[in-house]
Amino acid sequence: MTKNTKLVPRDHMFYRFSAYGFLKNLRFFEPFILLIFRANGLTFLQIGILYSVRDIAINILEVPTGVLADSFGRRKAMVSGFLSYILSFLILYFFQNYWILILAMILFGCGEAFRSGTHKALILEYLKIKGISDLKVAYYGLTRSASQLGSAVNALAAAGLVLATGNYRVIFLATVIPYALDLVNLALYPQELDGVISSSREVSLREQIRTTVKGFVQVFRDQFQLRPLLNSASYSAAFKTVKDYLQPLLAAWALSIALFPGLDNTKQEALLIGLVYFGIFLLTSIASRNAYQVSQLFPNPRTAVNITYLIGVALLVVSGLTSAFKWQWLAVLCFVGIFLINNLRRPINVGVISDQISSRIMASGLSAESQITTILTAAFAPLLGYVADKLGQGIGILVLGLVMLALYFLVRVLEGGGNGE
Repeated sequence: MTKNTKLVPRDHMFYRFSAYGFLKNLRFFEPFILLIFRANGLTFLQIGILYSVRDIAINILEVPTGVLADSFGRRKAMVSGFLSYILSFLILYFFQNYWILILAMILFGCGEAFRSGTHKALILEYLKIKGISDLKVAYYGLTRSASQLGSAVNALAAAGLVLATGNYRVIFLATVIPYALDLVNLALYPQELDGVISSSREVSLREQIRTTVKGFVQVFRDQFQLRPLLNSASYSAAFKTVKDYLQPLLAAWALSIALFPGLDNTKQEALLIGLVYFGIFLLTSIASRNAYQVSQLFPNPRTAVNITYLIGVALLVVSGLTSAFKWQWLAVLCFVGIFLINNLRRPINVGVISDQISSRIMASGLSAESQITTILTAAFAPLLGYVADKLGQGIGILVLGLVMLALYFLVRVLEGGGNGE
């Protein structure tokens, strides 16, 4: 890997690909999104429904946006996605009506659907043109590191914006700037990266849907193929559902310890949240790079995903209990662990899935995993929100942890059945 990394050409496209990832992760609102919605008077259930709408929009639009990318060009698809993002951010800044917020989340989902997988295809096409496809792992890993750096910088920059303005909502407007810069960057990518553009007669939406459904059915017929997908999807869905609940925990902790007494409540919250998220993203970056070494601590990758699943569930349960008892610092530590486990699991999960599923249907298998994650997130988010409204945030997280524990017996990866040729 070190040798391959040294062979990666640092030409102008390498830096433009890296810039894309860096700018894309400058979503200044992300460390505060749940707090912003709560400040708007939304209940946890309403926020959960917004998250569900976003994920369902991604799910529904994923196939047609993929067809459009193939039919009209990947660059145009990416530009369309970023226009949709920017419109979503502007709506979130200017409006607070719940139904208009739902429209903003649909537009955000549209942006995600256009973007998902498309930029990776642009990179792979570039490597193919340059005749260095054998360096794809090293090349993609290096450009991805720019995204991780963007996440870390994002946390500090977002905190700085709130400190400077004393206003959470302004960060929606600020996010338009890096996304507009990224839109220009994408629009100026070389035309040759579009690859072979199919006509609408050659690529049928009906065919794409039929292929996706066929892959879904094939995976669901074999429990050795299905369980790794369910294991990965269920944990990812739980993580996506619960991760933003760290924000009110940090806000409560900031006020209880009064670490920055010279600042008002909003600025104290923002500073502590920014610092903690910055630390988390640095740690998750290290965790991702060391996922392989961690997997070697277990007898095999299947055991690794099963045990890390249970560790993640235990952290969810403990974070719920400690949050319920107002032990914020311990709940925050548990959340840091949840973030780390999620980043350790992903590379291991991909390895297990590739071992269990034939390479001939790998795309369908990963698509099925994405679809299952979305469905489960759409179910988990309102459930967590409803329980949090009725019994408190800590009990809501505890209930989600217990649901995940019950699911373990259905998603535990079984030994044998490898079919990844």
